Amino acid sequence: MAAKHKLDCSHIPFPMPEKHCTLYQNWINLTFMHWKVDAEKIKPYLPEGLEIDLFEGHAYVGLIPFTMEKVRPRLLPWLPFVSTFGEFNIRTYVVKDGIPGVLFLTLEAQSRVTCFHAPRSYGLPYRYAKAKVKVNPDGDFEWKSVRTSGGETLIGSAQATGPELKAKENTLEYFLFERYSLYTGHRGILHRAYTHHQPWKYTLAKVNIEANTLLQSYDLGIEDLHSPEYVHMSSGVQVRTWSVDPVEVIS
Repeated sequence: MAAKHKLDCSHIPFPMPEKHCTLYQNWINLTFMHWKVDAEKIKPYLPEGLEIDLFEGHAYVGLIPFTMEKVRPRLLPWLPFVSTFGEFNIRTYVVKDGIPGVLFLTLEAQSRVTCFHAPRSYGLPYRYAKAKVKVNPDGDFEWKSVRTSGGETLIGSAQATGPELKAKENTLEYFLFERYSLYTGHRGILHRAYTHHQPWKYTLAKVNIEANTLLQSYDLGIEDLHSPEYVHMSSGVQVRTWSVDPVEVIS
């Protein structure tokens, strides 16, 4: 059966849904910060049925500030002051039935609509925060997020240090970036949602982190919260997403 969405999926290493996607959005002005972590520290955050995905024997946690732009349902327009907002997430890398994906520990977003709807409908751990990414004239990114309940904070900036690149297979960047699904546990069921975008373009980068109580609030055993081991920046991608589908009952 031909896919209804007509999207090029040739770069995605597993089948995508044939039906139309449900949401359009752009992910722009991203800073990717990653730390190696002990896999045992991640296990308490995993829904039953998921496995930690490793690269060369190591588990990773990412902290990513960026802007969600023009989020809207398929066939509907985006709305000013509603469809674009800052979002900062903490994520790790998992796999189920051979399909690699992302698991979010938190998604801090300046969108009351998203923070109300997504946890109830999809089980995604959204929390409302005053979150913003600023792009300076020199191309540097500045970011600041403060959770309104609890005050967990991330403040800092990022600067590119090299040319734009594309990830090659079997590299760390390919492992971290080329993820086209996410997982969530919701109402006793493990769910998977698919995402589509073109391969990432990124630059190596460096960061200056002024405050990082956001990552500190999770027991991940990271010694230096101000010095990620790997830093990348990207101008972003255009994204299509599908609704979550049940994978298996977990409780």
